[in-house]
Amino acid sequence: MAEKSMHGKTLFISGGTRGIGKAMVYAYAEKGCAVAFTYASSADTAKEIIADIESKYSVKCRAYKLDILEPLTYKDVYKLFDEDFDRLDYFISNAIISGRAVVGGFGPFMRLKPRGLNNIYTATVDAFVVGAQEAAKRMEVTGGGSIISMSSTGNLVYTPNYAGHGTNKAAVEAMVRYAAAELGEKNIRVNAVSGGPIDTDALKAFPNYEEVKGEVVRRSPLSRMGEVTDLTGACLFLCSTESSWLTGQTIVVDGGTTFQ
Repeated sequence: MAEKSMHGKTLFISGGTRGIGKAMVYAYAEKGCAVAFTYASSADTAKEIIADIESKYSVKCRAYKLDILEPLTYKDVYKLFDEDFDRLDYFISNAIISGRAVVGGFGPFMRLKPRGLNNIYTATVDAFVVGAQEAAKRMEVTGGGSIISMSSTGNLVYTPNYAGHGTNKAAVEAMVRYAAAELGEKNIRVNAVSGGPIDTDALKAFPNYEEVKGEVVRRSPLSRMGEVTDLTGACLFLCSTESSWLTGQTIVVDGGTTFQ
């Protein structure tokens, strides 16, 4: 059992039933941190994760349904959170959208449509803003905390069909810097973690998945694709005392792929 260095703390992360979010839920729980997460539709999966987390790590775990395309409903989710937890120390904005909602936002430049682009902005930037605002209100009460937005290197390196996501990741990283500048006086640090292509179910849904994976392996000096657990270390660091003077930054975890 890992040292419970976050015992008595609480994490709230959006999108915790699969991929990167699920890996975060387990990584923080292993450190002794109570965990709350959101899900879009998989209530049964959420219940299974809660039962597993509480059994393995003996920490409180709760889940709440959230439509990331309706960011203002975060306020209702946080009310439920307040009934279950008496403090909030860490918030990670992680949830993303896919499927029909991104039609017009995921594709070549000449096929981009405002509706799809706006949906991605809503789920990426607007959702971060509302989620972080609500988190900050609670962190201020307990003396501070750490807020993280997950990002991607698609705003640094050309990635086919990724213009909609890439530009919105650049936007959320800018929003992170503004939030950091204004929340520092409350002892709240705000940063982003930008991952290179990570081998998730979302990436596997891409029509050119094998092509993307092959290119990542070729470009990385480490000759492998990123795994979901490759991003947990950076987030844990940003929530630790070791990063107490680090705010307004984006940590790139990409296997070296953005350099070549």
